[in-house]
Amino acid sequence: MAVTDLLSTDLPALELSTTVWDLRPLVSDSSEDLPPFDDEAGPAVSLGRLLELADRLAGETEHWRGRIAEADASQLAELMTLAARVHDLVGRAGSFAAMDATTDSNDEAKGALMVRMNERATDISNRLRFVDLEWAEVTDEHASPLLVDPKLAFCAHYLETLRAARPYLLSESEERLLAEKAVTGSAAWTRLYDEQLGSLMVDLGDGPVPYEMVFPALMGADRTKRKEAAEAFTEALAPGLRTRAYIYNTLMADKAHEDKLRGYPTWVSSRNLGNQASDASVSALIEAVSNRFDIARRWYATKAQVLGLERLADYDRFAPLGVSADASIEWSDAAHEVIGAFSSFSPTMAGHAAAFFRDQRVHAPIGDGKRGGAYCSPNVPSTHGHVFVNYTGTRNDVLTLAHELGHGVHFELSRPQGIYHHSVPLTVAETASVFAEEVTFGRLLEVTKDPTERLSLLAEHVQGHIATVFRQVAMWKFEDKCHTSRRTDGELSLDTFNEHWAGSQTELLGDTVEITEGYRTWWSYVPHFIHTPGYVYAYAFGQLL
Repeated sequence: MAVTDLLSTDLPALELSTTVWDLRPLVSDSSEDLPPFDDEAGPAVSLGRLLELADRLAGETEHWRGRIAEADASQLAELMTLAARVHDLVGRAGSFAAMDATTDSNDEAKGALMVRMNERATDISNRLRFVDLEWAEVTDEHASPLLVDPKLAFCAHYLETLRAARPYLLSESEERLLAEKAVTGSAAWTRLYDEQLGSLMVDLGDGPVPYEMVFPALMGADRTKRKEAAEAFTEALAPGLRTRAYIYNTLMADKAHEDKLRGYPTWVSSRNLGNQASDASVSALIEAVSNRFDIARRWYATKAQVLGLERLADYDRFAPLGVSADASIEWSDAAHEVIGAFSSFSPTMAGHAAAFFRDQRVHAPIGDGKRGGAYCSPNVPSTHGHVFVNYTGTRNDVLTLAHELGHGVHFELSRPQGIYHHSVPLTVAETASVFAEEVTFGRLLEVTKDPTERLSLLAEHVQGHIATVFRQVAMWKFEDKCHTSRRTDGELSLDTFNEHWAGSQTELLGDTVEITEGYRTWWSYVPHFIHTPGYVYAYAFGQLL
């Protein structure tokens, strides 16, 4: 099927202002005869029905308590099928509430609903806690034949990874307590951080705008405007710096305490275990990339020469090459470009991506209170994923859209695997998304004939690789310094955070880029540090693979 057919036949008109998602299908479940989403009653009622059903099903697992060590393959398959249904219902409710909250952190009702769902979901999940813990304690002699039994193929890898985590599991009462405390602990601090960033406004000269509008300005051709945008962003970050530093300190301390209870050897060991990667292999990745930081330095030195500058400043890193004017790409054109690129590789890939637009599973416009950045929520395999971006019209935004749709296509193709195997380690997930970017870039380069435009495109591509591999590793090293310092020296001062950030950036950039005083505080807007400690090396893994 041609890309024009995909778009013109299957999709409505793509207007940025109206490209917002419809989350109601997450609540619909005809197999359980749940009533349709009630717009008048609001989402709380419909989500409540999901969780009531999940709670009833969770209760049915109780008769398995104390019996898992002796269960045969058929019995264990029966239990895991029942537990899967609970996880599915809880996942639907949690995804709805969490995604809805990211669209407007200023909406107190959305935030309250998310917390309510988290509390209910934690209660229900805790009722199933014994399943994982008892399975982890099953003897190897009993577990080994079960893991290769065809009756358990739908959950075998999941069961195997649970056993890999066996040394770090606690008692059931301890596990339940940690889960319950997280709702008012780490999750609450993370929500506060998101609300702070969501309400961040920057004055770029024509009045306050959401902070996401800073990044197109930093990619503009006018150096004066880039400098002014960077200074405005630094000024906007300043009032909340102490609070964000305190949030980060608290979350690092919380992680350190839990890691100590579980016996993890390093701050990143739990992340590596989740990624099914050894500490040694991750250390090898970090060392290999760090040893070639000279590649990034050579790029920035060359870029300074092309721009006619003695040395770049940090606000010059994304300055365009080969173009004389700033260009904005219409949202509809961006969607066409990405789906067209996917189509050049695989009609199946393009078809799955087009369905995100057709079925209203993309949220694109910038808004006051909307969380920054971009993500793809896989949700659960009984439904579909959703993509969240903040579209500003840059070519980088087009590649970000491709990146998140790459995740989306990956999750769609994974749906037949079922709930236990639908999610993948971050390293695998980022390989899929980076691949989608590469496909999109290849298509853009193929259709771009003007030499000046090709130079610009190739420069952005090199820049993207440097950001994905070298910059992300430098950011991981910032995390490493912070978590290590927090565990050895106690609470970090704002100056210490700034020093660690400047130090990690200087290690990457050397003397090829000037680190301005204001840039030293820019660590505070990176959500990965707060949401998912140790995440960012997965980008380098995906790009290198």
